Amino acid sequence: MGGFNTSFEEGFILVGFSDWPQLELIFFVFISIFYSLTLFGNTTIIVLSQLDPRLHTPMYFFLCHLSFLDLCYTTSTVPQLLINLSGLDRTISYGRCVAQLFIVLSLGGTECVLLVVMAFDRYAAVCHPLHYTTIMHPLLCQSLAIAAWVGGLMNSLVQTSLMMAMPLCGLHYLNHFFCEMLVLQKLACEDTGGTEAKMFVARVIIIVIPTALILGSYAHIAQAVLRIKSMAGRRKAFGTCGSHLLVVCLFYGSAMYTYLQPLGNYSESEGKFVALFYTIITPMLNPLIYTLRNKDVKGALWKLVGRGRDLG
Repeated sequence: MGGFNTSFEEGFILVGFSDWPQLELIFFVFISIFYSLTLFGNTTIIVLSQLDPRLHTPMYFFLCHLSFLDLCYTTSTVPQLLINLSGLDRTISYGRCVAQLFIVLSLGGTECVLLVVMAFDRYAAVCHPLHYTTIMHPLLCQSLAIAAWVGGLMNSLVQTSLMMAMPLCGLHYLNHFFCEMLVLQKLACEDTGGTEAKMFVARVIIIVIPTALILGSYAHIAQAVLRIKSMAGRRKAFGTCGSHLLVVCLFYGSAMYTYLQPLGNYSESEGKFVALFYTIITPMLNPLIYTLRNKDVKGALWKLVGRGRDLG
């Protein structure tokens, strides 16, 4: 058999959740609702951050990037899933599959790096409050955001290139709702231990190293917070950092569970449900996590709503 770019040129059939036909309608309804909430919530964050001068800070600059990232990430997989669940079309062409694989890996890698950048921002705010505006200069913020996007792109280039070099064979069925890298790897028709090892190392670099950096940042943040004498100061620090830490746990927890286990242990049926969590649930929850306990965002939202009423 030829490589990835010649074996399956006619495309793939995405099994999705067709092996649970009784659940497809329920999934379609709930995923449609969650997707709509994701679009609304993340778009609201972006709009508020641009319109309200109080939110023109490094924290909201990076939160804007996270919201835009979540919009792109869900849109790269969910519309395809909804079409799949409706039963209209379960096929995906070779070109679209490669494009989807590249986009998903790129956006996922970008989020890994961006969450590290956001942890550094919180570290600077809590541990060096007097020098925060000097440290988090707008030029540095822009450079860090660009670095996150470039890091995700490079990660995707490496992993997608390695994946495309693998010879695939067998049935053209992917037991997933999008072109998931691990599912494609299972179609390899010869011993690809060397390539799998390289891809695993790439995943460790993009997941484990950022996790270690974030944990290191929060260890310093925890020490600084414990030195704050006023309870109000502690609550404020825990409020802003706690939101970010919760997002980190949700994202990295599902990423580690999926991508850091040996390929032989990966369950496609189980992986589909875990993928629902990090492609739909987490992007939907992120705006809620950052806004429910955030007075600045809630204030900006009510200000915008009030302005709309006045115009009406």
